[in-house]
Amino acid sequence: MNQTEDGLISSIALGQSMRRCAAAALLAIFLLASTAPTTAALPAVEVNNGMIFGGQSTKATNASVSTHNLSDLGAVVEVYTATWCDNCVYIEHALEELYQDGLLTPYHIHSTLSDPFGDEGLEQRFRDRYVHLTDYSHSPPGAVFNGTMKKAGSVPDSDVHDNKHDNRVEEFTGLAQHDLALGAGTTMFSWTPVTNTSGTLAWTLDIDERHLENMTLNVAAWVVESAADYEEGSNGQGTYPHIVRSMVSLGNQTNGTATLNLPTPHDGDDLEIHLVYEITPVVVEEPVQPTETDEEAEDTPALSMFSTMLMLCLAVAFSRRGHQDRPHRD
Repeated sequence: MNQTEDGLISSIALGQSMRRCAAAALLAIFLLASTAPTTAALPAVEVNNGMIFGGQSTKATNASVSTHNLSDLGAVVEVYTATWCDNCVYIEHALEELYQDGLLTPYHIHSTLSDPFGDEGLEQRFRDRYVHLTDYSHSPPGAVFNGTMKKAGSVPDSDVHDNKHDNRVEEFTGLAQHDLALGAGTTMFSWTPVTNTSGTLAWTLDIDERHLENMTLNVAAWVVESAADYEEGSNGQGTYPHIVRSMVSLGNQTNGTATLNLPTPHDGDDLEIHLVYEITPVVVEEPVQPTETDEEAEDTPALSMFSTMLMLCLAVAFSRRGHQDRPHRD
C-alpha cells in the first residue's frame, strides 16, 4: 500500500471519528437540556379570545334556584392537570385555598395521557381555545382565569412572601380579582332533578348589550364530579377534586330551559351542575376572491380557437417565405 492510499484511509477514519464525536456531543446536549430543571417564573399572559364567567352550581341530586349579581361572581378557573403531574399539586393546593375563601371555582381538566380522568373532547377544547399554555408546550400544569388570563407552570411570579405557596396564592388572588367589567347585570340558575341521571336546567342572563356586540354567546352546563379516588396516581394525591366530566352547550339565548343527561360518576354520587357563560368574538371569514366568471369561462374556448388559427396562419406564411428565399439550383 503506497503513501497516498494510507493518507486516504487515515482521512476517512478521522472523518468518521469526528462524526461520532459530534453525534455524541449533540446527544449529551439534548439530554442535559431535557433533564435541566426549569425554575424561571412564567408570568400570566392575556388570552384574546373573549371571556368565561358564571359558576353558579348545585349538587345534581338537589333542586335549586339562585340569582347572583354578575359583579359578585367568583372567577371561573380552568385547571389543566394530570394524576402523574407533581407540579400540578402545588397550583391545585393554592387554588383550593382561594376556593374555600369563595374567590373562585376551579374546574380540573385532566390530560388524556395515562390519566383515567382525561377526556379527549375536553382536552381538545382546552387546546383549541387556549392554543398552548406557553409558546413551546401545552403540558400541565396550567390555569386559565375567566378565559382571559393564562398561567403556565407552578413557579409563582410573585416574591412578596418567603415561601412559594403563599406567593402562588398572592398571584392567583390578583388573577381571580381581574375585573371583567360586566356591569350591573344578573344571572338566574335553576336545576330540577327528574331522574337519577337527568334533570331540567333553566337560566336567565341579564347583561349589558355592549358585551354581546360582535360576539357569540354560548350558554353551557359543566358537569363536575366533586372528587374521585385514584390511588395509582403517581403524584400522591389519592383523591382528585373538581373533575370536569362534560361540557354541554345549551345554545346562544340569554334565557331558556334544557334537559340534561348526566354521565356516570367514577365513584360515589357527587356530580354537580354548573352554569357557565362563554362570550367569544365573532369570526369574520375573508371573502373568497372570484377566480373566473361564467362569461370568461365561456369566452375561453373561442379565444383559444382564435389563437390556434392565428399561429397556424403565421406558420404557413413563414414556411412559404422560407421556400421563396431559398436559392434555385441550375
